[in-house]
Amino acid sequence: MLPYLLQGLALGGAAAIQPGPFQAYLLGQTLRNGWLRTLPAALAPLLSDGPIIALVVFILTQTPAWFLIGLRLVGGLFLLYLAWGAYRGMGETAVAQAPPSTTTQQSMVKAALMNALSPNPYIFWATIAGPIFIEGWRSTAAAGIGFLLGFYGALIGGFAGFVTLFALTRRLDQRVNRVLSGVSAVALLLFGLYQLWLGGTAVWQP
Repeated sequence: MLPYLLQGLALGGAAAIQPGPFQAYLLGQTLRNGWLRTLPAALAPLLSDGPIIALVVFILTQTPAWFLIGLRLVGGLFLLYLAWGAYRGMGETAVAQAPPSTTTQQSMVKAALMNALSPNPYIFWATIAGPIFIEGWRSTAAAGIGFLLGFYGALIGGFAGFVTLFALTRRLDQRVNRVLSGVSAVALLLFGLYQLWLGGTAVWQP
């Protein structure tokens, strides 16, 4: 269980600290509504990702083993692409693209809809997280559950940390943002290489 828990923590943490539209939404809402009203929106992935995971995992479990190996390789390349994007985005702030203010409940629902209607979660679960989860679940149920707990614990914790940090500082210092983007880039790079290594070893197994 521990290896899958650690993989979930690494992926969730890297996703949480990588600047993007969802982080922009959270920071914008913190400015307008305050951190207490914005914190529930950090739970939005728990509302939107359930159907996405169920759909993707159902499809992947109907595919042959070689297809999952191929997805692992594609996922590794996709992580390298995300790492390059995080590196190029070092120093950028997410607040400028923040959407308008809403109430607490509307904020959470809107955040969940943003996530559900975005192609990113489907791509992520189809190419990266889905094969890892299935591999863990087929090993033991605890391994699969450990991956989910690690991923969403780090993801939601990271989102909540963003909101709290921004509420304390009222703005993200460029140096802080560069450090977070750099950490995200390194984490994604290392995990992408790890995914490619696992996929490559599976291909060359007799």
